[in-house]
Amino acid sequence: MNDGKLKGKTILLIDSDEENRVELNWYLSKNGFEIIEAENGQIAKMKFLKYDPCFVLLETNLSDMNGLDICTWVRNQLSNNVPIIIQSEKGNDHDKIEGLKRGADDYVVKPLNPEELLIRIETVLRRTVNRCSKLSFKGLTIKPLKGMVKFHDKEIKLTHFEYRLLFLFMTHPDQILSREQIINEIYKKNERVVNERTVDVHIRHLRGKIAEFTNYPYISSIRGLGYKFNIDDLKQEERTETVN
Repeated sequence: MNDGKLKGKTILLIDSDEENRVELNWYLSKNGFEIIEAENGQIAKMKFLKYDPCFVLLETNLSDMNGLDICTWVRNQLSNNVPIIIQSEKGNDHDKIEGLKRGADDYVVKPLNPEELLIRIETVLRRTVNRCSKLSFKGLTIKPLKGMVKFHDKEIKLTHFEYRLLFLFMTHPDQILSREQIINEIYKKNERVVNERTVDVHIRHLRGKIAEFTNYPYISSIRGLGYKFNIDDLKQEERTETVN
């Protein structure tokens, strides 16, 4: 379980040095990011296509290729604008310029204080906010700009109402939402009449569609209060509530 609240942002950490991956995974996870690790370039490509991360942290010295080639692959072949920070022991001006020319958003030289790296990541995310508006928790991803929901690389087909429900939950993680709050938020202009029973039915359908891809109980019922979108591992009693 993470010490910090998850931010709904996944980072693909590409580094052949296991010690570096362990250290950065621990620190960035503690500060709310979900980390996907790749120990070489080929695995990085596979995981990038499968998980569609919000951010890439890229070491240039990989065991099977030059890390800069990953940057070129993402930018040119995939035409993807995902934010990328290169971290490398190569610190001369030529290397930095080459990294930025390949499409990196920032280039940092090792060894680097993890706190400084975190600040750089958050700075790049703020600067590139329009590139990654999606939210992702434990493999479940919602893309507001495309109106799309995926579990890893598989699309989940939702109705308009189910999509709006999931968006509400994922933008309020770990917050209990009453049925009345859900109705008022989704139908702010009262364009149609929806009762609490209708909300229950739609949530049951939403759960069922997600359950076709994973058994993780994202949406739990809080008896007498409403519903909550879970982003951390659940206690047993909370797991029991989700089946009601």
